[in-house]
Amino acid sequence: MKFLVNNKKAIYGGIITFALTGVGVFLLGNVSGYEAKHLIKSSLQGVIMLCNTIVLASATILALILTLLGISSGVESKLKDQHYKQVIQIAKFDTVLFISALILFEFFNLPITETDNVPPNWYRYIYWTSLFFSSLLSGYMVSVVLMLYTTVTDIISIVGLGRDHHLVNDEMEEEED
Repeated sequence: MKFLVNNKKAIYGGIITFALTGVGVFLLGNVSGYEAKHLIKSSLQGVIMLCNTIVLASATILALILTLLGISSGVESKLKDQHYKQVIQIAKFDTVLFISALILFEFFNLPITETDNVPPNWYRYIYWTSLFFSSLLSGYMVSVVLMLYTTVTDIISIVGLGRDHHLVNDEMEEEED
């Protein structure tokens, strides 16, 4: 529950992204198996590009988290455990996002539209499922980026601007005085 309170902006951003992309997709209406097969072929490159982008971004975010930890450990003020728990949450979310995008990418590398073994009515379900998961991944990516943004702005406030912050452990500073 505390996680939801601390990251409500990031979660709202992800939900809004998911909803907007989902609504845009569902405005297309009901499609038949043949239409779905054609739409899968035409949207396949875009979904594969989305998955590639998310995999690359997720790997980059994990590398940035290591940099963030380096900066955090070099801070003169002692940071509270809450900061490191926040970084762990971002890393967990990002790892799930990375794996999910990679699995969806692998799924779309299967030649589904080229085989005759798939019943035509299945294409409709495959199409809607792919759109649902691509919208979900987009929303998830926005949430991860917003969580990282919050953490980075907290570090900038503490390190760069020297402001009092709720993540700075006041007890350690009082003992030094």
